[in-house]
Amino acid sequence: MRITRLGVRLALRWRPGRKYSADALFARLPDELLWPLRRIGLDPVPELGELRDRTPVLPLKLPFGIRGWLVTGYDETRAVLGAADAFSNGFGHVVGRVGLTAEQDPGGLGFADPPDHTRLRRMLTPEFTRHRLRRLVPRIEQIVVGQLDAMVAAAASGEPVDLVRSFAVPIPALTICELLGVPPESRESFLRGCSARFDLTRGLEDSLETMSASLDQLREFVEQQRASPGDGLVGMLVRTHGDELSDRELSGLVDGLLTGGLETTTSMLTLGAIVLMRDPSWRRRLIDPGTAVDPFVDELLRYLTVVQVAFPRVARHDVTVGGHRIAAGDVVLCSLSAANRDGDPDLDRFDPTRETRRAHVAFGYGIHRCLGADLARMELRAAYPALLRRFPDITPMGGLREVGFRPLSLVFGVDSLPVTLGTVVSPDDHHSR
Repeated sequence: MRITRLGVRLALRWRPGRKYSADALFARLPDELLWPLRRIGLDPVPELGELRDRTPVLPLKLPFGIRGWLVTGYDETRAVLGAADAFSNGFGHVVGRVGLTAEQDPGGLGFADPPDHTRLRRMLTPEFTRHRLRRLVPRIEQIVVGQLDAMVAAAASGEPVDLVRSFAVPIPALTICELLGVPPESRESFLRGCSARFDLTRGLEDSLETMSASLDQLREFVEQQRASPGDGLVGMLVRTHGDELSDRELSGLVDGLLTGGLETTTSMLTLGAIVLMRDPSWRRRLIDPGTAVDPFVDELLRYLTVVQVAFPRVARHDVTVGGHRIAAGDVVLCSLSAANRDGDPDLDRFDPTRETRRAHVAFGYGIHRCLGADLARMELRAAYPALLRRFPDITPMGGLREVGFRPLSLVFGVDSLPVTLGTVVSPDDHHSR
């Protein structure tokens, strides 16, 4: 079960030394707010669609007496996410309201407003243009092939092959570490801390301690890059913008890029593979070297919407959305999974050939749209066809009905997916086709 560090503290007034279970956390939240975090298989729960059709903007009573709103409609979601002048992401809005202090600001772009957000994003944007990222394509393809080879070797030795551990995690993990400039000898512990900090099954106290340790590690990495800038993104930021960035800001940016680039892409790789494995006709089409990959990737992003709820927004002033008057200071939560299926019953189906297409909001919208969207697309474009061409008969061990989806999460996914590889096609064979 995953949730952000801020979400933990928003839902419960955390006290050091007290153990909180995940069940206790979610027991404090209204049912309507839990529906966007739930799934039945690959689909949002029916209650979410019924709620959206009835009222795409719903008032909520949140903990600590906070007035909130849940937005589920597509147009209404874009209206909120696209109005940075009317809605704030700033961490300062929660300071003092839920037992948080300014020192607990996680940093990064997600909880920043202009002009700070504009300043920080301007520093990063040049490295995340399609043109600039294109240099990573050969390395991403090399990483994908290496993981496919490792899966073949594991199966040949009789070891179980887990698609999450062997394929979905290493591809974005190695890619983001190379992009950031994390040295090879530090990557294993670096990524272990990143992953463990989202696990609430051990209780919130342990999870928060893990988060703190992980952030300490990030700060050490930043200090090392300050002393001796490397060739990666962090070294570039130090050399180019070192005097403009505090260690806190730089650590926050690294934290956001690392966690945002790992958890979400891991889930997309796993769940996208499941969608393609369950439908032989789509699988055969994607295996064909002449098939365009982009429509498949874009439709998978919309259909799955692994980041189910956008960062919370706070109304800067009274504003009307979907006919509802939202007062200054109210918290607004947008359900991306509901918005991406709004408007047409056919949107409940996966169909990359659909003619009437609209821009999905799987990466968000507006000034806070995911900075790494193009990097994620590059990884997905490289990984899906390569996986299916190498293992055209791959299937979940025990069948699709046995897949253990996360029942409640901000980032939808599965934690483990044992697979049977079936026929293994050598790289030489599928390159010659």
